[in-house]
Amino acid sequence: MTRVYAIGDIHGHLDKLAAAHALIAADRRRTGDADAPVVHLGDLVDRGPESAEVIDYLAAGPTGAARWVTLKGNHDWLFELFLRDPAIRDPGLRPEHSWLHDRIGGQITLASYGIAEPGNRAPADLLREAQARVPAQHQAFLAALPLTFAAPGLLFVHAGIRPGVALKDQSPQDMMWIRKDFHLSAADHGAVVVHGHTPVDAPTDYGNRINLDTGAAYGKALTAAVIEDGIPWELTAEGRRPLRRRPAGTAD
Repeated sequence: MTRVYAIGDIHGHLDKLAAAHALIAADRRRTGDADAPVVHLGDLVDRGPESAEVIDYLAAGPTGAARWVTLKGNHDWLFELFLRDPAIRDPGLRPEHSWLHDRIGGQITLASYGIAEPGNRAPADLLREAQARVPAQHQAFLAALPLTFAAPGLLFVHAGIRPGVALKDQSPQDMMWIRKDFHLSAADHGAVVVHGHTPVDAPTDYGNRINLDTGAAYGKALTAAVIEDGIPWELTAEGRRPLRRRPAGTAD
């Protein structure tokens, strides 16, 4: 039997992350499975108030035997880039945006590290304080986050993949940022792609992909799911619930 747990985009909400892990723990008790891995689909930071605490929680790792996997999302990458050099711009951002823009959420992430008034200071000044306040362990954790995790019949990645491109040739840019070209593809990708990045109002199974981002960044739910022998289930306080189904190639 293949069983993998997965959690959607967290965006600085430690309470929601802890609640998702509690749902997984309850499912483990029902199944007697202490070993199935838990995959976090990225976007640990930004928009929510506890990005530093979320990284602390995930970097500490599990208390039991099961493996935790944490993937790199585009927001995690933007934070990592800022800590290198605020002048570096990722092409996935709109020209009018930076990581510090209100719509992106970098200011809230810096505030979680105790950095005062990040919206009213020069980037170079912020960088000096951020490099001092963001623990080296956090910086190393961000830098080491993988882009993918594979299990039999499944590929976990933050945003998706470029249809028709072999996995070994996929670009990090696509795996952290892609939307439309991936969502509208009805192709068989060789594995069901489990992803987040684009909020939907309920976790959805499209046949060739599964979207678990349910908008925690915007005050909505953080989804915990389990995929068992290829069948996905949402985890709830009442137990497992089948995912909503839509045809492959349907836009989010």
